[in-house]
Amino acid sequence: MKITTQQDVIFTDFDSHEGILVDLNTKQYYRLNETGSVVWRGLENGRTVDEIVSEIQMSYDVSSEHAHASVEKLVASLEKNNLVKRA
Repeated sequence: MKITTQQDVIFTDFDSHEGILVDLNTKQYYRLNETGSVVWRGLENGRTVDEIVSEIQMSYDVSSEHAHASVEKLVASLEKNNLVKRA
């Protein structure tokens, strides 16, 4: 299943490791930690959840299960706030 970012959401790198998402429709902003920024950039670039999980595993030396659970938790939160949608 493909997950896409919403058009009216802008991502900006913040403090070189974190990121800020701004929803132009609601004027809400969301702060992402370092791994959250990796997930967002991956989604913006059309990567699958499995590809993002692999990147996080390699970068942070965590288990596949832990990385997958973390990515799915963030994606669910982003989806709840209408920042991404599952196609």
